[in-house]
Amino acid sequence: MEHVPPPAEELARLDRELAELDARRAQLLTRRAWLLAALRPPAPTAAPGWNPSAWGAPAAGRPGAPAQPWGYVPPKQASAPRSAQNVLLTLGGLLLTVAAVAFTLVSWGSMGIGGRSAVLAVVTVGALAAPAVLLRRGLTATAEALAALALVLTLLDAYAVHAVAAPDTDGLGFTAVAAAVLAALWTAYGLALGKLHLPLPAAVVLAQWPLLFGAWAAGAPALVVGWALLATAVLDGAIALWGKGTGARVTACVGGSVMAFSALMVGLTLSVTASGPLGALAPGALLLTAAAAALAGAWRAPGGFARAGGVVAGLATVAAVGGVPAAAVPEDWGVLAYLAAGLALTAVVRTRLPRNAALGVLVASAAVVAGALAGTVPGVAAVLLGPVTLLSDVWAGSPEGFRSALGSTLPWTGLAAAPVVLAVSAGLLGAAYRWWPSLTRIAAPLTVREEPGSDGAPEAGGSGTGAPGAGSAPGVPGTGAPWYAGGRAGAPWYAGGASAARRRPSGAALRGSAGAGAAVLGWGALLLAGAVLDVPYAVAVAGETALVAGLLALAVRGTGSGREGSAAVPVTALVAALAGAVSAGLLSLASEGASYTVFGALAALFAGAAVRAGAGVPRAVFAVAATAGCTVLTGFAGRSLVLAPHEAAPLMLLVPALTVLFGARLRRNPVALPVELTGALGALVAIGLAVPDAPFLALVLALCGVLAAGAAVRPERRPVAAYLAAALFVLATWVRLAASEVSFPEAYTLPVTVPALVVGFLRRRKDPEASSWTAYGPGLAATLLPSLAVAWTDPDWQRPLLLGVSALVITLLGARYRLQALLLLGGAVLALDGLHELAPYVVQVAGALPRWLPPALAGLLLLVVGATYEQRLRDARRLKDALGRMR
Repeated sequence: MEHVPPPAEELARLDRELAELDARRAQLLTRRAWLLAALRPPAPTAAPGWNPSAWGAPAAGRPGAPAQPWGYVPPKQASAPRSAQNVLLTLGGLLLTVAAVAFTLVSWGSMGIGGRSAVLAVVTVGALAAPAVLLRRGLTATAEALAALALVLTLLDAYAVHAVAAPDTDGLGFTAVAAAVLAALWTAYGLALGKLHLPLPAAVVLAQWPLLFGAWAAGAPALVVGWALLATAVLDGAIALWGKGTGARVTACVGGSVMAFSALMVGLTLSVTASGPLGALAPGALLLTAAAAALAGAWRAPGGFARAGGVVAGLATVAAVGGVPAAAVPEDWGVLAYLAAGLALTAVVRTRLPRNAALGVLVASAAVVAGALAGTVPGVAAVLLGPVTLLSDVWAGSPEGFRSALGSTLPWTGLAAAPVVLAVSAGLLGAAYRWWPSLTRIAAPLTVREEPGSDGAPEAGGSGTGAPGAGSAPGVPGTGAPWYAGGRAGAPWYAGGASAARRRPSGAALRGSAGAGAAVLGWGALLLAGAVLDVPYAVAVAGETALVAGLLALAVRGTGSGREGSAAVPVTALVAALAGAVSAGLLSLASEGASYTVFGALAALFAGAAVRAGAGVPRAVFAVAATAGCTVLTGFAGRSLVLAPHEAAPLMLLVPALTVLFGARLRRNPVALPVELTGALGALVAIGLAVPDAPFLALVLALCGVLAAGAAVRPERRPVAAYLAAALFVLATWVRLAASEVSFPEAYTLPVTVPALVVGFLRRRKDPEASSWTAYGPGLAATLLPSLAVAWTDPDWQRPLLLGVSALVITLLGARYRLQALLLLGGAVLALDGLHELAPYVVQVAGALPRWLPPALAGLLLLVVGATYEQRLRDARRLKDALGRMR
């Protein structure tokens, strides 16, 4: 009889056998792959530095390549790296150098003059000759090490000659001669052995000192030292341009930069401290020579070096040319001489200077103008921010002059030239804005200017003709027009490539920037002129208000224009008008009449600008500023009526009320929302003023609630204003109750509950499917829960009784209308209230019963519940379903 296992056992057995077959199959497939790889011929050995995988050849671990054991690492190169050789040679040269120094300083005195000379001559000649032999044998690194040793030996030879042969010679003079001789020697040595990298840079380093030390040794004045520094810098520049070897040229570039900077500092110091125009001529000649040298280098240098040379040449020219007239005028007016010289540099656009050098000169001109303008910033800041000090004593009385109202300790007499600087700069920018097309035609040759080494190729964006306007129309896109003329096809003359062309500003944007700068600088010039001249207070207030009017006119005239870049002027004028309005308003706080006049005029000006301006953001800004000015005027009215802050709070709500009416008139106009928000800020200020007095605070909150309710009438404001009105009314009620010393909580909660229940009832009538928790839950909880919390600590019986009756009514209503929120909230409160009332009696009964009775009753209850558990569970499910069907 054959045994047939149960189906479950048979299935498990089949699964085990299938798993063993899968494992065996995987082993066989792995072995087959290895055998196939072993039977194929090995791949050819790769050449050094060749990556087979980069060219699609089979590599280890790929199909068709012999498998390598796990952890296989290819063998490394047997030859030692060159870095180890360099370290050994460096250490060897260093040790020989130390030995030579020790011999010269310590053992020198134990030998005679002949022996000393012979030893030094033999060692130095050997050290100088050995690199030539080593280079012929290909030992370049060893030759470099011995050349370094030879350099140190020549320095020691110079020291030895001074110590023995010429001990009485001046140290600086001997050092200057020795440096010149050694520089010439090492230059010849480096040129003879061209493969060595060290001799020529070392010669450049030694060449930095002969002229400088020679001037110091001769006791030359500072001007001669400056000329020595400049001559050394010129020599370094020649080496950097035409020298042999990268090391020598880089060293010369660094040394020349240091020497040129030192020479310029010497010349600038002497020019600034000159006692008169004649005394400034000699330093000016030094600075002009430095400028000519820098410009000559910029003419030949490429890229960034040419631009740096142009900057240095421009700044040196300004210092030289402006220093002479600056020495002839008072110190405060000397900035105008430098400013004029800096502005004259813009004539470089009509020269044949290469584009990078010309750019550097223009950058120098811009830097000079920016420096002159930076000197005016403290004065302008004092004029704008100085009136802040009047906030501490409003309406104290009109001061005598403009400076008295500013409260600044600046030396105003030293700022006499600042308004002129601002005015000149503003005039030039304004002229550039007005005659921009003519300016672009003048500067057009820059776009076709050639650079050294360009083989006559014109600049990107130029016409290629070498003359402005040849073959192209300036400002016409796609015709090779200059970038500053508004064209978009050509690349700027200071950078090439499509990416730079995408980043460059358009001609319209540059023109707009010029106009914006002219507006700001002109405004600052007029403000600062009033402070420098110390005009009367009334004139200063009227002048600042008139400037605000002018700026607003400029801003209004430019709004709504769609031309590219044209928004710069109106936006800048708008920002300046806002800043000027704040400054004028603060300045007017010294006098009551001035305050009303200025803020009334500002409100009217901004309101007029809002009416005249085109649609968009500026109109909203104008309207907001006008609303803020009117709010300040209502505050002034309260102060004039000698009202306390809390008494003036209701008066502050006049402007918010007008903004609500204004918003209702404008409806969905973009200006309506900013104006209403500004009025809301005024209402917030009124609330803050009324905080010290509770009755006035309740009144102000209620009035704000009325305004919010009025705004909520409009559908677009209802989602926010309705809730805000309800919150303000509730807060007003609470504050009024607190001021009347009402302490029972129902007085605070019922004003919230009744409106909330009314709103919930209306919501349920409109949407019968709405949840009762959403409609009635918040309103019921607002009263029931605080009253229950107080009832638990209330020794009287009235509150618990009224709370219980209310909870019972709410529970019955919930059961009658199948409202879940009413049933559960009312039932819970009723149960807790009843428990609170029965608690004393329960305590009494518990004290009278035997102590074994409560555990016995608890055990009996558990037995009953356990015996009827299934029935109780069904009852609980039916209760849950019944509650779930409620709303």
